[in-house]
Amino acid sequence: MKRAIGQTGRSLNPIGLGCMGLSGVYNAPVAPDAAVRLLHEAIDLGVEHFDTAEVYGLTKNEELLGAAFHDRRNKVFVATKWGPTFDVATGQRGPVDGSRANCRRAVEGSLKRLRTDVIDLYYLHRVDPKTPIEESVDAMAELVKEGKIRLIGLSEPSAVTIKRAALVAPIAAVQSEYSIFTRDVEDGRLAAMKTVGASLVAFSPVGRGMLTGKMTAADRPTGETDFRNATIPRFSEENFAANLKLVAEIEAIAEELAAKPAQVALAWVLARAPNIHVIPGTTRIGNLAINLGSDHVLLSQGQTRRLDALAEQVSGARYTPMGMSAVNR
Repeated sequence: MKRAIGQTGRSLNPIGLGCMGLSGVYNAPVAPDAAVRLLHEAIDLGVEHFDTAEVYGLTKNEELLGAAFHDRRNKVFVATKWGPTFDVATGQRGPVDGSRANCRRAVEGSLKRLRTDVIDLYYLHRVDPKTPIEESVDAMAELVKEGKIRLIGLSEPSAVTIKRAALVAPIAAVQSEYSIFTRDVEDGRLAAMKTVGASLVAFSPVGRGMLTGKMTAADRPTGETDFRNATIPRFSEENFAANLKLVAEIEAIAEELAAKPAQVALAWVLARAPNIHVIPGTTRIGNLAINLGSDHVLLSQGQTRRLDALAEQVSGARYTPMGMSAVNR
Protein backbone atom coordinates (compact mmCIF):
# COMPACT_ATOMS: atom_id res chain seq x y z
CA MET A 1 0.00 0.00 0.00
CA LYS A 2 1.31 3.44 -0.91
CA ARG A 3 2.17 6.06 1.70
CA ALA A 4 2.06 9.84 1.57
CA ILE A 5 5.21 11.93 1.46
CA GLY A 6 4.69 14.57 4.10
CA GLN A 7 1.42 16.45 3.75
CA THR A 8 1.78 16.93 0.04
CA GLY A 9 -0.97 14.68 -1.24
CA ARG A 10 1.66 12.68 -3.15
CA SER A 11 1.74 8.95 -2.31
CA LEU A 12 4.45 6.47 -3.22
CA ASN A 13 5.44 2.86 -2.80
CA PRO A 14 7.12 3.14 0.62
CA ILE A 15 10.02 0.94 -0.53
CA GLY A 16 12.29 3.01 -2.73
CA LEU A 17 15.86 2.61 -3.95
CA GLY A 18 18.93 4.32 -2.55
CA CYS A 19 21.24 4.77 -5.53
CA MET A 20 24.52 5.73 -3.82
CA GLY A 21 26.02 2.24 -4.16
CA LEU A 22 25.77 2.32 -7.95
CA SER A 23 28.66 4.79 -7.93
CA GLY A 24 31.00 2.89 -5.62
CA VAL A 25 31.30 3.50 -1.85
CA TYR A 26 31.11 -0.22 -0.96
CA ASN A 27 32.46 -1.78 -4.14
CA ALA A 28 33.61 -0.66 -7.55
CA PRO A 29 31.11 1.54 -9.43
CA VAL A 30 28.57 -0.33 -11.54
CA ALA A 31 29.14 0.09 -15.27
CA PRO A 32 26.82 2.81 -16.61
CA ASP A 33 24.92 0.51 -18.98
CA ALA A 34 24.32 -2.04 -16.22
CA ALA A 35 23.27 0.68 -13.77
CA VAL A 36 20.74 2.12 -16.21
CA ARG A 37 19.42 -1.37 -16.87
CA LEU A 38 18.93 -1.96 -13.14
CA LEU A 39 17.13 1.38 -12.75
CA HIS A 40 14.78 0.49 -15.61
CA GLU A 41 14.10 -2.92 -14.07
CA ALA A 42 13.38 -1.22 -10.75
CA ILE A 43 10.63 0.83 -12.38
CA ASP A 44 9.19 -2.34 -13.91
CA LEU A 45 9.09 -3.94 -10.43
CA GLY A 46 7.17 -1.00 -8.99
CA VAL A 47 9.83 1.28 -7.52
CA GLU A 48 8.93 4.96 -7.78
CA HIS A 49 11.18 6.70 -5.25
CA PHE A 50 14.85 6.98 -6.25
CA ASP A 51 17.36 8.73 -3.99
CA THR A 52 20.65 10.29 -5.07
CA ALA A 53 22.87 13.28 -4.15
CA GLU A 54 25.24 15.72 -5.77
CA VAL A 55 28.16 14.24 -3.83
CA TYR A 56 27.48 10.57 -4.71
CA GLY A 57 30.15 9.52 -7.18
CA LEU A 58 31.13 13.20 -7.27
CA THR A 59 28.11 13.99 -9.52
CA LYS A 60 28.29 10.70 -11.48
CA ASN A 61 25.33 9.18 -9.62
CA GLU A 62 23.01 11.98 -10.70
CA GLU A 63 24.21 11.49 -14.27
CA LEU A 64 23.22 7.81 -14.11
CA LEU A 65 19.70 8.73 -13.02
CA GLY A 66 19.49 11.33 -15.74
CA ALA A 67 20.46 8.75 -18.35
CA ALA A 68 17.93 6.25 -16.98
CA PHE A 69 14.94 8.51 -16.41
CA HIS A 70 15.03 11.35 -18.92
CA ASP A 71 12.62 9.52 -21.25
CA ARG A 72 10.34 8.14 -18.49
CA ARG A 73 10.33 11.03 -16.04
CA ASN A 74 6.61 10.72 -15.29
CA LYS A 75 7.18 7.24 -13.81
CA VAL A 76 9.65 8.24 -11.11
CA PHE A 77 9.98 10.40 -8.01
CA VAL A 78 13.55 11.69 -7.85
CA ALA A 79 15.16 12.97 -4.65
CA THR A 80 18.62 14.53 -4.54
CA LYS A 81 20.67 16.52 -2.04
CA TRP A 82 23.00 19.49 -1.77
CA GLY A 83 25.31 20.97 0.85
CA PRO A 84 28.64 19.09 1.06
CA THR A 85 31.38 20.71 -1.00
CA PHE A 86 34.00 18.87 -3.02
CA ASP A 87 36.44 19.18 -5.89
CA VAL A 88 35.35 17.00 -8.81
CA ALA A 89 38.85 16.91 -10.30
CA THR A 90 40.69 15.80 -7.16
CA GLY A 91 37.92 14.19 -5.12
CA GLN A 92 38.89 16.39 -2.18
CA ARG A 93 35.96 16.88 0.21
CA GLY A 94 35.21 20.20 1.87
CA PRO A 95 32.79 21.37 4.56
CA VAL A 96 29.03 21.53 4.30
CA ASP A 97 27.87 24.85 2.83
CA GLY A 98 24.20 25.53 3.50
CA SER A 99 24.28 29.06 2.12
CA ARG A 100 21.80 30.48 -0.36
CA ALA A 101 24.59 30.87 -2.91
CA ASN A 102 25.61 27.23 -2.71
CA CYS A 103 21.99 26.11 -2.93
CA ARG A 104 21.61 28.12 -6.13
CA ARG A 105 24.81 26.72 -7.58
CA ALA A 106 23.98 23.13 -6.66
CA VAL A 107 20.42 22.99 -7.98
CA GLU A 108 21.42 24.12 -11.47
CA GLY A 109 24.02 21.37 -11.71
CA SER A 110 21.64 18.72 -10.41
CA LEU A 111 18.88 19.71 -12.83
CA LYS A 112 21.34 19.47 -15.72
CA ARG A 113 22.76 16.10 -14.68
CA LEU A 114 19.34 14.63 -13.93
CA ARG A 115 18.13 15.89 -17.32
CA THR A 116 14.94 17.28 -15.86
CA ASP A 117 13.34 20.67 -15.30
CA VAL A 118 12.16 19.92 -11.75
CA ILE A 119 13.42 17.87 -8.79
CA ASP A 120 10.70 16.12 -6.80
CA LEU A 121 12.39 16.29 -3.39
CA TYR A 122 15.45 18.40 -2.59
CA TYR A 123 17.32 17.82 0.68
CA LEU A 124 19.92 19.80 2.55
CA HIS A 125 22.31 16.83 2.83
CA ARG A 126 23.67 17.81 6.25
CA VAL A 127 22.93 20.86 8.39
CA ASP A 128 25.61 23.55 8.09
CA PRO A 129 26.48 24.80 11.61
CA LYS A 130 27.74 28.08 10.16
CA THR A 131 24.52 28.92 8.29
CA PRO A 132 21.19 29.42 10.07
CA ILE A 133 18.77 26.69 9.03
CA GLU A 134 16.29 29.44 8.22
CA GLU A 135 18.55 30.68 5.41
CA SER A 136 19.03 27.21 3.93
CA VAL A 137 15.31 26.43 3.99
CA ASP A 138 14.34 29.86 2.64
CA ALA A 139 16.71 29.28 -0.28
CA MET A 140 14.96 26.00 -1.06
CA ALA A 141 11.56 27.67 -0.64
CA GLU A 142 12.55 30.12 -3.37
CA LEU A 143 13.30 27.18 -5.66
CA VAL A 144 9.81 25.79 -4.98
CA LYS A 145 8.30 29.13 -6.02
CA GLU A 146 10.40 29.10 -9.18
CA GLY A 147 9.30 25.56 -10.07
CA LYS A 148 12.81 24.08 -9.87
CA ILE A 149 11.96 21.76 -6.97
CA ARG A 150 8.67 20.46 -5.63
CA LEU A 151 9.38 19.48 -2.02
CA ILE A 152 11.87 20.40 0.69
CA GLY A 153 13.76 17.88 2.83
CA LEU A 154 16.49 17.78 5.48
CA SER A 155 19.04 15.06 6.14
CA GLU A 156 20.08 14.19 9.72
CA PRO A 157 18.74 17.32 11.49
CA SER A 158 18.00 17.54 15.19
CA ALA A 159 14.45 17.77 16.52
CA VAL A 160 14.98 21.47 17.25
CA THR A 161 16.21 22.10 13.70
CA ILE A 162 13.22 20.28 12.22
CA LYS A 163 10.84 22.54 14.12
CA ARG A 164 12.76 25.72 13.25
CA ALA A 165 12.88 24.76 9.59
CA ALA A 166 9.14 24.09 9.45
CA LEU A 167 8.45 27.67 10.57
CA VAL A 168 10.06 28.87 7.32
CA ALA A 169 8.49 26.44 4.82
CA PRO A 170 6.78 23.04 4.82
CA ILE A 171 9.23 20.18 5.35
CA ALA A 172 8.02 17.15 3.40
CA ALA A 173 10.68 14.66 4.46
CA VAL A 174 13.54 14.10 6.86
CA GLN A 175 16.20 11.57 5.98
CA SER A 176 18.04 9.62 8.66
CA GLU A 177 19.52 6.20 9.24
CA TYR A 178 16.98 3.91 10.91
CA SER A 179 17.12 0.17 11.37
CA ILE A 180 16.80 -2.58 13.98
CA PHE A 181 20.40 -1.74 14.94
CA THR A 182 20.17 2.07 14.68
CA ARG A 183 17.37 3.72 16.63
CA ASP A 184 18.76 7.08 17.77
CA VAL A 185 16.19 8.90 15.59
CA GLU A 186 13.67 7.86 18.26
CA ASP A 187 15.24 10.42 20.63
CA GLY A 188 12.61 13.04 19.76
CA ARG A 189 13.24 13.46 16.06
CA LEU A 190 10.43 11.09 15.04
CA ALA A 191 8.06 13.03 17.27
CA ALA A 192 9.23 16.30 15.73
CA MET A 193 8.58 14.94 12.24
CA LYS A 194 5.07 13.96 13.26
CA THR A 195 4.50 17.43 14.71
CA VAL A 196 5.47 19.22 11.50
CA GLY A 197 3.86 16.67 9.19
CA ALA A 198 7.07 15.35 7.63
CA SER A 199 7.80 11.80 6.53
CA LEU A 200 10.90 9.92 7.63
CA VAL A 201 12.88 8.51 4.72
CA ALA A 202 15.04 5.84 6.35
CA PHE A 203 18.38 5.08 4.74
CA SER A 204 20.50 2.00 5.52
CA PRO A 205 17.43 0.13 6.87
CA VAL A 206 19.27 -3.18 6.46
CA GLY A 207 22.36 -1.94 8.29
CA ARG A 208 24.55 -1.43 5.21
CA GLY A 209 24.10 -5.09 4.37
CA MET A 210 24.70 -6.48 7.86
CA LEU A 211 21.03 -7.33 8.50
CA THR A 212 20.48 -9.29 5.30
CA GLY A 213 21.76 -12.56 6.73
CA LYS A 214 24.14 -12.87 3.78
CA MET A 215 27.31 -11.83 5.61
CA THR A 216 29.62 -14.21 7.44
CA ALA A 217 32.73 -13.56 9.51
CA ALA A 218 34.77 -13.93 6.32
CA ASP A 219 32.81 -11.15 4.62
CA ARG A 220 33.97 -8.27 6.82
CA PRO A 221 34.74 -5.29 4.57
CA THR A 222 38.49 -4.68 4.52
CA GLY A 223 39.17 -2.81 1.29
CA GLU A 224 40.47 0.75 1.45
CA THR A 225 37.67 1.92 -0.85
CA ASP A 226 34.86 0.33 1.19
CA PHE A 227 33.11 3.09 3.13
CA ARG A 228 32.14 0.65 5.89
CA ASN A 229 35.71 -0.36 6.66
CA ALA A 230 36.90 3.20 7.13
CA THR A 231 34.01 4.97 8.83
CA ILE A 232 31.55 2.47 10.36
CA PRO A 233 32.88 1.10 13.70
CA ARG A 234 30.28 -1.70 13.65
CA PHE A 235 32.28 -3.27 10.83
CA SER A 236 35.61 -3.15 12.65
CA GLU A 237 37.35 -6.42 13.37
CA GLU A 238 36.51 -6.31 17.08
CA ASN A 239 32.80 -5.53 16.54
CA PHE A 240 31.79 -7.32 13.35
CA ALA A 241 31.64 -10.89 14.67
CA ALA A 242 29.69 -9.83 17.76
CA ASN A 243 27.11 -8.01 15.64
CA LEU A 244 26.66 -10.94 13.28
CA LYS A 245 25.63 -13.02 16.28
CA LEU A 246 22.74 -10.60 16.81
CA VAL A 247 21.70 -11.01 13.19
CA ALA A 248 21.01 -14.67 13.99
CA GLU A 249 17.83 -13.53 15.79
CA ILE A 250 16.65 -11.76 12.63
CA GLU A 251 17.38 -14.90 10.65
CA ALA A 252 15.40 -17.00 13.12
CA ILE A 253 12.35 -14.75 12.80
CA ALA A 254 12.69 -14.77 9.03
CA GLU A 255 12.59 -18.57 9.08
CA GLU A 256 9.44 -18.48 11.22
CA LEU A 257 7.77 -16.24 8.64
CA ALA A 258 9.13 -18.01 5.55
CA ALA A 259 10.76 -14.69 4.65
CA LYS A 260 14.24 -13.30 4.08
CA PRO A 261 16.16 -11.53 6.85
CA ALA A 262 16.25 -8.32 4.78
CA GLN A 263 12.46 -8.44 4.53
CA VAL A 264 12.15 -8.78 8.30
CA ALA A 265 14.51 -5.80 8.77
CA LEU A 266 12.50 -3.64 6.36
CA ALA A 267 9.15 -4.75 7.76
CA TRP A 268 10.32 -3.74 11.25
CA VAL A 269 11.18 -0.20 10.09
CA LEU A 270 7.96 0.24 8.10
CA ALA A 271 5.87 -0.91 11.05
CA ARG A 272 7.27 1.77 13.37
CA ALA A 273 4.99 4.52 12.01
CA PRO A 274 2.76 5.19 8.99
CA ASN A 275 4.85 8.17 7.86
CA ILE A 276 8.02 6.11 7.23
CA HIS A 277 9.52 5.28 3.83
CA VAL A 278 12.67 3.19 3.29
CA ILE A 279 15.35 3.47 0.60
CA PRO A 280 17.54 0.35 0.85
CA GLY A 281 20.35 0.34 -1.67
CA THR A 282 21.43 -2.52 -3.88
CA THR A 283 23.21 -3.14 -7.16
CA ARG A 284 21.44 -6.46 -7.84
CA ILE A 285 17.95 -6.89 -9.20
CA GLY A 286 17.43 -10.06 -7.14
CA ASN A 287 18.04 -8.15 -3.92
CA LEU A 288 15.69 -5.42 -5.08
CA ALA A 289 12.92 -7.96 -5.65
CA ILE A 290 13.50 -9.34 -2.14
CA ASN A 291 13.30 -5.84 -0.64
CA LEU A 292 10.03 -5.10 -2.42
CA GLY A 293 8.53 -8.27 -0.96
CA SER A 294 8.91 -6.96 2.58
CA ASP A 295 5.56 -5.15 2.43
CA HIS A 296 3.87 -8.55 2.79
CA VAL A 297 5.77 -9.45 5.97
CA LEU A 298 3.78 -8.99 9.18
CA LEU A 299 5.61 -9.24 12.48
CA SER A 300 3.83 -10.45 15.59
CA GLN A 301 4.10 -8.49 18.84
CA GLY A 302 6.40 -11.15 20.21
CA GLN A 303 8.68 -11.06 17.18
CA THR A 304 8.76 -7.26 17.32
CA ARG A 305 9.81 -7.36 20.99
CA ARG A 306 12.64 -9.76 20.15
CA LEU A 307 13.88 -7.41 17.43
CA ASP A 308 13.46 -4.35 19.65
CA ALA A 309 15.88 -5.84 22.15
CA LEU A 310 18.78 -6.02 19.68
CA ALA A 311 19.74 -2.35 19.37
CA GLU A 312 21.08 -2.10 22.93
CA GLN A 313 23.38 -5.06 22.27
CA VAL A 314 25.05 -3.69 19.12
CA SER A 315 28.81 -3.24 19.30
CA GLY A 316 30.19 -0.01 17.86
CA ALA A 317 28.69 3.33 16.84
CA ARG A 318 27.04 4.01 13.49
CA TYR A 319 29.86 6.42 12.51
CA THR A 320 33.27 7.48 13.77
CA PRO A 321 33.27 10.50 16.11
CA MET A 322 33.87 12.78 13.11
CA GLY A 323 30.90 11.29 11.27
CA MET A 324 28.67 11.54 14.33
CA SER A 325 29.54 15.22 14.69
CA ALA A 326 27.73 15.92 11.41
CA VAL A 327 24.40 14.36 12.41
CA ASN A 328 21.63 15.49 14.76
CA ARG A 329 22.56 19.16 14.31
